Amino acid sequence: MTATVPAPALPAPTFTEVGGVRTRFVVQGDGPPLLLLHGIGRSLEDWSANVAPLAAHFRVYALDLIGFGYTDKPDVPYTLGGLARFAAHFLDAVGETRPVVLMGNSLGGAVAQRFAVAYPERTRALVLVNSAGFGREVAAVLRALSVPRLGELLLQPTARNARQTVRSLFHDPRLATEDLVAQALDLSRQPHAARAFLRVLRDLGDWRGVKAAWREELQGRLARQGVPTLILWGDRDVILPARLLEAARKSHPHARTHLFQDTGHVPQLERAETFNRLVLGFLQEVPA
Repeated sequence: MTATVPAPALPAPTFTEVGGVRTRFVVQGDGPPLLLLHGIGRSLEDWSANVAPLAAHFRVYALDLIGFGYTDKPDVPYTLGGLARFAAHFLDAVGETRPVVLMGNSLGGAVAQRFAVAYPERTRALVLVNSAGFGREVAAVLRALSVPRLGELLLQPTARNARQTVRSLFHDPRLATEDLVAQALDLSRQPHAARAFLRVLRDLGDWRGVKAAWREELQGRLARQGVPTLILWGDRDVILPARLLEAARKSHPHARTHLFQDTGHVPQLERAETFNRLVLGFLQEVPA
């Protein structure tokens, strides 16, 4: 049987103003709040297989972060701290004042961690999915993109680049469908998408990999907080290798972890049913 990513079951996206930034998001469900944060260069569609199942138990918000997706991409510094502040301001804009569960994939995982450190009183739990922040290792293409001028040259909105991007997300090549490639190409063609992408990338890393200073500071502070945490990884991730899960276990010995077999960088899509079950099982045990 041909493998496919589960069909999107997202409600229609809408827009709100977040500090003057036109911000695209979806919201579904009632119950405790759950905020979903996508990876670099991506969009809320990376949660298309998760919003509806999770919304049976939570009020689920998924947004396009500032600089990404179809949210505005103003000419501002793009930093991890700035992205975390934007997430907090988004929650303010939609009137969500309760402590939230933050679930982030890749860059979104680092944003979730930074949010937890900056706003401990607003953080109920973390679900970190193939998350940045646990080691220096990262795909060679991202290290190359961090080099000034070279990154601008390489990061072109072409079908070839879009196909390579989507292919890198999955272990099973059949999941890199033409629809997903077309979506990735459209995202890359949005005005100023490359500028935002490169500014975020260069804030977090350089040609040697992910910078140590922010990683070490973040992990040290989080370890002291002891936020309830679930860390999930795909064993065939070619962007952030699965061996980083061992570093995550060492820095978060209190965390629950799971390694998906034959799975790439987005287990929330590639292993959606198991992923949703694991997340719901974990969150049912988190104190209110």
